[in-house]
Amino acid sequence: MIKFFLMVNKQGQTRLSRYYEHVEINKRTMLEAEVIKSCLSRSKDQCSFIEYKDFKLVYRQYAALFVVVGINETENEMAVYELIHNFVEVLDKYFSRVVRHSICYEIASFKTS
Repeated sequence: MIKFFLMVNKQGQTRLSRYYEHVEINKRTMLEAEVIKSCLSRSKDQCSFIEYKDFKLVYRQYAALFVVVGINETENEMAVYELIHNFVEVLDKYFSRVVRHSICYEIASFKTS
């Protein structure tokens, strides 16, 4: 089961976050900071799956954007890795050449509609 979905830039700023389990706001900030630090500190040669506390992190980097998904222990990491890629492909098709700014501003407009 997916616990959360994050989109983060290389500077470590969260651009999009979605939680599928209740997490208090102050704990979200701490969780995001730790998760982002764990992913950004890894080299490209290292695996994109990280065991973190009581769940796993699956992340993928696209240029200056990291997509990070927190999953439970029983979830298939490769399936989530492909899900991330499919999600980015859909964004690319919809926004035609997706960039970080498209995600930040266009998704915000969906929420207000």
